[in-house]
Amino acid sequence: MSRPDLEARTERARRICKARGVTQAQIAADLGASQSQVSRILQGQSHHASRLAEEVCLYVERFEGGVTAESVKGNDDLVGALAVTWDGSATHARALSAVIRSLSALGPSHPKTASKAIPKGTKA
Repeated sequence: MSRPDLEARTERARRICKARGVTQAQIAADLGASQSQVSRILQGQSHHASRLAEEVCLYVERFEGGVTAESVKGNDDLVGALAVTWDGSATHARALSAVIRSLSALGPSHPKTASKAIPKGTKA
């Protein structure tokens, strides 16, 4: 994630937290981080993209309607996995989507946001 992308996403996450009443302590507890780490990320004091910054943004974005195309594009691990597995066809896209949806049986990463999953048939 580039610096401008990180700044835009953390600003969006900060606005969502304020609007939805999501606390830094709640985020920290659910992600296994410290409240001070979450605070630094949300205040834009993190000068580089990190796995935790990505997790904080994804966690908070779930309160605002789920995962966005922007967050998918900004996730280098996910884009890299798709790049090596997807052949570009619609059939293969449907098959990969089915595999990803099947992973929901493992349970949500963050129980408090489980109801914010992307409904079947919608685009990320």
